[in-house]
Amino acid sequence: MPAPIYLGDEVSAAGYRLAGAIPRVPAAGEEGAALQEACANAPLVLVGAAVAARIDALALRKALAALQPLVVIVPDTQGEAARPDLAARLRGQLGLPA
Repeated sequence: MPAPIYLGDEVSAAGYRLAGAIPRVPAAGEEGAALQEACANAPLVLVGAAVAARIDALALRKALAALQPLVVIVPDTQGEAARPDLAARLRGQLGLPA
């Protein structure tokens, strides 16, 4: 079975490598292409929050909504980018007030 791929910062990538993931540290402007490549080659794609913030919103939503591979946004060590607010997203999808 292929290993998961982690897309994120170098420090977090070192930790994910120890856990058995294949780390990728995309250069600025190449985050979307890195996500697309990871989705084509891994059963699980872990995306650091800072990298996720730099990916086109539509492309990220499509990747998160796809049944395969599983794409998950994870916190990064820098703490610079907030994770998406799942509760707000669900309220919006249900048509409830924020």
